[in-house]
Formats: sequence, C-alpha cells, structure tokens
Amino acid sequence: MISSVGGHLTQLLSLEELFMEYDYYLVTEKNDVTLKLKDKYPISFLVYGARNYLFRYLFKFLYNIGKSFLIFLRVKPDIVITTGAHTAVPMCYIAKLFRKKVVFIESFAKSKSPTLSGKMIYPIADLFIVQWESMKEIYPKAIYGGTIY
Repeated sequence: MISSVGGHLTQLLSLEELFMEYDYYLVTEKNDVTLKLKDKYPISFLVYGARNYLFRYLFKFLYNIGKSFLIFLRVKPDIVITTGAHTAVPMCYIAKLFRKKVVFIESFAKSKSPTLSGKMIYPIADLFIVQWESMKEIYPKAIYGGTIY
C-alpha cells in the first residue's frame, strides 16, 4: 500500500481493519508524523516532495522512482493499493511492469473532477474505485465503493 502524506495517507490508513487481515507493507513519504508509524506498521519511506518548487521536485521525484523500484523488488507485492497522489504513480507503473495488480482509490475530496494521479493510473488500474457516484462520469470503468471514512 502506498500513498503520499496528508489526506491520502489518512484515507489509506482508514482501511486498517481490512489490510490487517493480510500480509501488507506500507510506503509513504518521510516526515515527523509518518516516522511514528514505524512502531505500528511495516513501512518504507520515500522523500517528501511538494510540487511548489518544480526544479527540486523533479530531482526528488526521480530519486523516488529509483527507491520505489528497490522497495518493490525487496517487498515483491502481488497487489499495489493506493489512494494517490504523485508519490504512488511510479510504484503503480512498476507493478504493471511486473504484471502485478493495481488498485487505485480516488480521493474522497474529489467529487466532480479527477486528480492528476487518478488520470495517470486509471488506464493501468485493475480496479479503480471512486468514492462519489458522480465520479463514474469521469471514470466510466470505475467501481463506486462509497466513502472510506
């Protein structure tokens, strides 16, 4: 399971009751809040990369692609589940490269327009879940799953 920090991670962790029944591994960005998750979950960290400084972000994003590849090779997941955002896109494409399943859960915050990560992952997702019925107009092959909160 992979997501960036903030609301995306909050949504992913709200699925804890489900994922605790399986062999799982969490990947997110490293910051003061997420470091505390080490005590509770098997986890790896990527570099936090906000897009407000484009030049610096590009280097961090390239680094995270390489690190995601190494994490994928070490963990060997059968399924990658994500709530987005940009941090998760490379891992999803790496999973498809190795013919693994990709499950994307579009953000609860989006009820009328797609996220950038959703648009990027939609074509390769094995299961694409939206939390608003209205999002089925944007993602016709999506499954409406209701809210995860």
